[in-house]
Order: sequence, then C-alpha cells, then structure tokens
Amino acid sequence: MRKSLKVLIPIFIVAIAALACTWPYIRMEFAGSAHYTEQNKREYNFYTPDILKKMPRISCRYDFDFANITGPATHVYAIKFYDTVDTHRINNYLASAGYKQQNECDAESVCWHGSNPLEIIYVGVLRGEKTVIVQVVYNFT
Repeated sequence: MRKSLKVLIPIFIVAIAALACTWPYIRMEFAGSAHYTEQNKREYNFYTPDILKKMPRISCRYDFDFANITGPATHVYAIKFYDTVDTHRINNYLASAGYKQQNECDAESVCWHGSNPLEIIYVGVLRGEKTVIVQVVYNFT
C-alpha cells in the first residue's frame, strides 16, 4: 500500500500541474469570443492569424477580436484601428501579400480573396467613429 502511494502521489501532482498549465489553452480552444490586445501575448499568439499579425499598424490605438459563430461554422478574426479612416497601407499590404480585391462585397466594406477558398478579408471604415476594421473570415460550411 505504501509503495503504491509513493507512486500515485507524484503522478497526481504532475497531472494537476499539467492541467493547470494547459487550462488557459483549453479555455481558449472552446471560447465563443475574445477581445484582447497585442500585449495579451497568450491570446494574441493563439487567436491572431498571421495575416493580421503582419498587417501594418495604421494607428497607435488598436485591438483584436475573435468570434466563433457556431451556426454556420465560421471564425471571425478582427483588428480595429481607432482614430483613422485611411486604408491605403492596408490595401497595399493585402495586394502585396497576393490577395485580390473583389467587387461582389457589400457596400460598406472592400473584400479581398487569397489562395485559401475558405478565407475572405473585409476592410471597412466607420467614418462617424473614425475606425478601420479589418476582418478575416473563415467559413467552414
């Protein structure tokens, strides 16, 4: 009995430590949404697609959002730039990254398509709020 306790207690401690270390990632994996900044390193590295990580920062004030829309199986990643309405650098960046601007988008945004058929990038401006929103949408249906 004593030998089995000596073996089980360290295994139990290691299991608890492993769960404690991985719990934040488990929560992020099953999250329905998130709002974070670049300083929130864990969330930034987990949620943010490379296209948004490399996007030019057109304003000093910006933040990120993630939404997991379960109905149509869609993931939406967004960056919001405040105090600006200029999308010129973003458009140039997307064109240089191989994305093509599309005409079939809604009137409020400019759509971009790349080589991934599941991905659409929307670039929109909220003029009244002086905010630029770039959304990367992955539609899995």
